[in-house]
Amino acid sequence: MSTATLEKTPATAVRQTPRGLLRTVLRLHRTALWIWLAFVVITAGFLLWLTGPGAHDTARQLERFGYGGGVTEAAYSGDTLLYFTSGAFNDLFYDPDTLLTLASFAVALFAGGPLIARELESGTARLAWTQSVSPARWLTAKLALPAAFIVVGMSLLTLLYRQLWSAHGNLLVAGIGPRSFYFSVGPATVAAPLLGLALGALIGLAVRRTLPALAFSGFAYFLVYAFRGNHWPFQGRYQTPDLNSRSSAFTSTGAEVSDPGCYTSKACLAQHDIVRFTREYLPSPDYWPRQLLETGALLALTAVVVALAFAVLRRRVATG
Repeated sequence: MSTATLEKTPATAVRQTPRGLLRTVLRLHRTALWIWLAFVVITAGFLLWLTGPGAHDTARQLERFGYGGGVTEAAYSGDTLLYFTSGAFNDLFYDPDTLLTLASFAVALFAGGPLIARELESGTARLAWTQSVSPARWLTAKLALPAAFIVVGMSLLTLLYRQLWSAHGNLLVAGIGPRSFYFSVGPATVAAPLLGLALGALIGLAVRRTLPALAFSGFAYFLVYAFRGNHWPFQGRYQTPDLNSRSSAFTSTGAEVSDPGCYTSKACLAQHDIVRFTREYLPSPDYWPRQLLETGALLALTAVVVALAFAVLRRRVATG
């Protein structure tokens, strides 16, 4: 078969319309689609619960100890029950972030294995190329449809996550966690799994065997994830600027005073008659520049990988 088959099928072949090709991809991978929809619905429900009942129940329990909102600095003052109350919400808050990361890995695995390599290994892809659809259109549909579901689902979850942060970020334990979250969740959260999709497709086309493609796709995305977490210059995880916060302290009479910063010392708290604290994280002017730069870099890498995938496909077709 010549490289011309990438652009058109023989005139005698029955051409499949783009809509029909998309329906075929949906039908072939309907199980993966249902799993993705279930993931989005469950994670969205979890985020809504954290925004509503989960946060409100935590705040009410903490108010019983006189600490009010933004209480987690006081969790280190020696009250074990208070520590577990605030710590539980803090741990639950970051669980959706873990789910989003695992979903990105799953996208790369799916793209490398069931989406691309399995059809090449079984020969169904070549059968489709010779009968009804060109290789280029086949790969375009294979990438475009999952990409659409990824963008819609991840955008929804990212918006809900940012809403949760805006409403109840003051309940988190202070430290690197809130700062890392603030700089890492945004448009780049949507772009990252798109890079995983492209990497998986490229590896699937290069390897053409399902199990090795799964392994290599997972390893390739792990390298991307590790680089983003430890060396990426945009997220601000280990680099400046810090995420500023505004905190206040309240005395037993209800007066608001400057925060003395003595959360772990009961003697200091008693000396200043401090009974509760509040904290509010302030928006960073560096958030959008960092997010847009990271998103642009991820999308640029995705475009390069997709171009490589089409180049590999052309070579495979040309060499038979």
